[in-house]
Amino acid sequence: MVEITPDQGAFRIDLGELWSYRELLLLLVWRDVKSRYSQTVLGAAWAILQPLLTMVVFTVIFGRFARLPSDGLPYSVFSLAALVPWTYFSSSLSGSSSSLVNSRSLLTKVYFPRLLIPAASILAVLVDFAIAFLVLLLVMLAFGILPGVESMWIVPAVMIILSMTAMGTGCWLAALNVQYHDVRYLSPFLVQVWMYASPIVYSLTLVPQTYRSIFAANPLASALSAFRAAMLGTPGPTGFEIGVSFLAALVILVAGVWYFRRTERVFADVA
Repeated sequence: MVEITPDQGAFRIDLGELWSYRELLLLLVWRDVKSRYSQTVLGAAWAILQPLLTMVVFTVIFGRFARLPSDGLPYSVFSLAALVPWTYFSSSLSGSSSSLVNSRSLLTKVYFPRLLIPAASILAVLVDFAIAFLVLLLVMLAFGILPGVESMWIVPAVMIILSMTAMGTGCWLAALNVQYHDVRYLSPFLVQVWMYASPIVYSLTLVPQTYRSIFAANPLASALSAFRAAMLGTPGPTGFEIGVSFLAALVILVAGVWYFRRTERVFADVA
């Protein structure tokens, strides 16, 4: 009889093992994509409606009533350029934080690297991002705004920072959610606070220069501003600020994976 026991190392990650389970990862991603739209009337249209409806609300409240500056651009396209990557992050975080609880049947029946579960939840949201990104381009064209081709390389760099942050935070919350189910109430609150702590409804130029380096410790601050700058040509973060945000995202990822691996051996017992 062969007994499979959890790895005793809190941060030992067998990359070869993860690669060998790549087909399972793809299956989990496909499962998550299908489950997102199963038994829904509008299906994949929610990937379009979510950022668009939020854009309308923000335009009315922050653009017309509060009259927040939008770097000389229509507030609707200004806010949508940040909402598209933000929606990817918030959906990735929400999905990964509940991924272990939603996959409890798998945890108790078969062995595979548990990191695949939150990773699959994050990769599945890329489908929504691709759809919303195309909608953003159409809205920009409607306003006569063309993105700079030379700055498009920033988009995948931003997505890496967002994915690292979502994976690290999602691993923390997913591991905690297995043992403490009230974490499900913490996740929406965390997402809401994080949204207003990031330059979505307001421009990065409103942050005093003295606090910009501290502000960049929020990985989303530079990521969302850089995405908006790449798409619309608005003022973006400096290279130093992007570096600070990348390091912060890396710390969150390492800490989240470390905690996930440390508690992994009890997942099946309490799921």
